[in-house]
Amino acid sequence: MHSLCRFVLFFAGILFLAGCSSSDKEETENTPTPKIPTSPSASTSYLALGDSYTIGQGVAATERWPVYLAHMLEPEGVKVGEPRIIAQTGWTTANLLQRVKSEKFDGGFGLVSLMIGVNNQYQGRSLEEFRMQFKELLTLSTSLAQNDPKNVLVLTIPDWGATPYASGWDRAYITAQIKKFNDVIKAEAVVAGITVIDVYDMSLAVKESPQLLAPDRLHYSGSMHQLWARQALPEAKKKLLD
Repeated sequence: MHSLCRFVLFFAGILFLAGCSSSDKEETENTPTPKIPTSPSASTSYLALGDSYTIGQGVAATERWPVYLAHMLEPEGVKVGEPRIIAQTGWTTANLLQRVKSEKFDGGFGLVSLMIGVNNQYQGRSLEEFRMQFKELLTLSTSLAQNDPKNVLVLTIPDWGATPYASGWDRAYITAQIKKFNDVIKAEAVVAGITVIDVYDMSLAVKESPQLLAPDRLHYSGSMHQLWARQALPEAKKKLLD
C-alpha cells in the first residue's frame, strides 16, 4: 500500500495540471451529459458508463479518464476515436440502468467500461439493491460489448471518505461501506467473467497529494483521472488487440 501511494505521489507530481473547471456541487447534483459521437467502427469503438467519476465532475472534458484512455490506446496501435460517455453526476445504478435502456445503439462496442456505485453508498441504498442492479448493468454492458464479457472493464469505487469534503462525516463508516460495495463489484464481475480494475487504493493518495483533487475537494482532478486511465490501459489494450 505504501509503495503504491509513493508511486501515485511521484507520478502525480510530474503530471501537467491542465486548467480544470471549478465545481462546488455535491455528488447528488446532476450536470448535463454531453453527446460524444462514437467511432464508426464497432470493433474499435468505446462506450463508458458511470456517474460523476466517469463524466469527470470538476475537470475539463479532455481530462475525463475514458478520454485519456482512448488517447493512450492510439499510440499502442488501437484507435477507438472519442468515447461515447453515458454518465452523470449523482447517478445511482438505477439511474444508469434507466438511461442505458432508453438509449439507441448502432451495433456493438469493442470496449465498454462501467464505474458506478458511489451514489448508492452516498444515498444509503442497500447492498442487496445494488447487487441486483449492478448484475443487470453487467449483463447490459456485455450485450453492448458484442455479447463478449472479455470486452468489458469494471472499475471499483474510490473512497470519498479520504477527501477533505468528508471531514464532517464518519470516515470509518464511509470506508467500510465502500469496501462492501467494492466486494460486491468484484464478486459479481468474476461470476460474469469481466475484468476489474481496482482504483480504490489509488484514491487514498489524496490524503497526502491534494493536487489529485478537483476544486470541490470531493471529486478528483485530471491528474487522478489520468492515473485511472493508465491503470486500465494494459487490460484495455489486451482486450482490443486479442
